[in-house]
Amino acid sequence: MPNAERAHTRTRRKRLDPERRETEIVEGASRYFSEVGFDGSMRDLAARLGISHALLFRYFPTKEALVDRVYERIYLSRWDPAWDAILNDEGVQPVERLVRFYTHYLKAIDRPEWVRTFVYGGLAGVNINQRYLKLIERKVVAPVAVELSRLARPRETRATPSGAALELSWGLHGEIFYLPIRRWVYGMKVTTDLEAFVALTVTKFLEGAPAALRNALSTAAAR
Repeated sequence: MPNAERAHTRTRRKRLDPERRETEIVEGASRYFSEVGFDGSMRDLAARLGISHALLFRYFPTKEALVDRVYERIYLSRWDPAWDAILNDEGVQPVERLVRFYTHYLKAIDRPEWVRTFVYGGLAGVNINQRYLKLIERKVVAPVAVELSRLARPRETRATPSGAALELSWGLHGEIFYLPIRRWVYGMKVTTDLEAFVALTVTKFLEGAPAALRNALSTAAAR
């Protein structure tokens, strides 16, 4: 190989510092898994990233270790601590709290990488979904269910929401999440006005869910 060509090759293959290389691998893996699913191989991923299989394993000795880092990057890093304050601010009306939270939340997750990785994770049985849904139940669904219980029966105080309240709250979360599913999984044309969509969905929930919960609790008590 002529000297000039050899020098050009060395320039193209300039080594990255470890931190930057790891970030590059995790970002590339996030895109890769969102396109091919979690059955994609580490060897194919290395080829796509333009690095050797050995180098990939130097940073991530197992596929599970890489999936953990993808989870941290796509899901945990996008959870804004300010959302906790929004959801639990009892000085603000429930409708305003939920519209603010879900508008911010939807803007953070409404992207192909997030949605498709989540769907593929569920189909492959990797632990991304279970871990994330536990977080959502604790930080979002349970607080919404407590608020819903208050709206349904203002005179009662429930430290732990009923199963019916939790199911209704999961229903709200699922309906919000279904918009990016339609966009990035089914390829459907959906609204780009996320705030209007959230306001409509939350208003419908708060107008109907308290009555539905009262009904469910009364039926359960009569049995």
